Parts: sequence; structure tokens; C-alpha cells
Amino acid sequence: MQFFIITASVFLFDQLTKFLVYHFMRLNQTIPVIKNVLHLTYIQNTGAAFGILRGQMWFLLIVGTLAVSAIFYFHEKLKFDDYLQTPLALLLGGSFGNMFDRIFRHYVIDFIDFRVWPVFNVADIMINIAVFFIIFIILKEGK
Repeated sequence: MQFFIITASVFLFDQLTKFLVYHFMRLNQTIPVIKNVLHLTYIQNTGAAFGILRGQMWFLLIVGTLAVSAIFYFHEKLKFDDYLQTPLALLLGGSFGNMFDRIFRHYVIDFIDFRVWPVFNVADIMINIAVFFIIFIILKEGK
């Protein structure tokens, strides 16, 4: 049950932040939070992370569907491994967040802008945190 609560929380928080950006910012608008360090910049990303595979929506949806299927598979296979359940839930929530955008908007809303890095969103943060912890746990436990 905790797995699905974390997944839903990540998805809903991601979608809330994107909703706020969509409704209160103009496309390509930048709002400095910490000038020249952290800005909120509204962009519409038709690609994957960092804008790679731009315009390849069907390919990205297929890859996303395969990733979600793999997450569900590992969730079931490893359901008694408490250490991996939280990162898998973060990964699933983030994946759902970006897939939802691709399906219903045909682009992903990105808005977190550190000026020296491509613009990203909450789902991307959760996916990266999850991958980091999954790799860490696998290396630590030797699975």
C-alpha cells in the first residue's frame, strides 16, 4: 500500500507544479528565484531528458510503457525488499508524471532552470533520485 501512496504522491505533486506553471506563466517566461542561479523557466519539451529525441513522442511512449511495465514487474518480484520499494515508487510516480504529459499535452512541461543545466521538472528529479538509490542499493547488497 505504501508503494502506491508514494507513487500517487509523486505523480500528484509533479502534476500540481506543472499545472501552476501552465496556468501562471507564459511559454518561455523566466522568473529568477536566485538570480543567475535558479530560475523558473516554462518550456515545452517534446523530447526526453535534456531534450534528446525531440519530437519522437511515439518512441518515448513505447519506452515509457516498457519502463512502467518493468517497474511493476520488479515491484512484484521484490515486494519483500523494503529497500527497493521506495525508489521503485519514486521511479513509477515520475514516469507516470512525464507520460501523462506526453499523452495529454504531446509535450512535457519543464520549469526548473539552474541556468547551467537543461531545464527539468519534479518528475525528472524523482526519476534521478530513484535511479541513484536503486544503483546504490544494488551495489551495496550485491544483487
